[in-house]
Amino acid sequence: MKNITIKNVNVYLAMHPRNVSIMLQRLQQTIKSAAPYAEEVISYQMPAYKFHGVLVYFAAFKNHIGFYPTSSGVAKFKKELSFYKTSKGTVQFPIDKPLPLSLIRGIVRYRVKENLNRKKLNLRHKKKVD
Repeated sequence: MKNITIKNVNVYLAMHPRNVSIMLQRLQQTIKSAAPYAEEVISYQMPAYKFHGVLVYFAAFKNHIGFYPTSSGVAKFKKELSFYKTSKGTVQFPIDKPLPLSLIRGIVRYRVKENLNRKKLNLRHKKKVD
């Protein structure tokens, strides 16, 4: 897969085994419902969602689905994510367990609010500079 250029998210979803593809589709639907105005793109060869900046990425691996809500998304939901392997901006959801869709929805909504607040601050700063 490393040498394949992925053109869109549906192609990415379809290139995985059926059980993984179904999990990825549920993840995609959850993200879209939590951020209906987000742009769905491929970035770094994985699905990404942008709304006034990047919200989240995700990718399938052999034993887990990587979910990348940035470091602030992981930090804000540290307690809820304590059941999963995490690092600064990454969460690993095991493929043999159901995805925590309500938690993912909450993280995406948090990231939307965070990006909107950053945009508002940038606009205020720009007005003061002008």
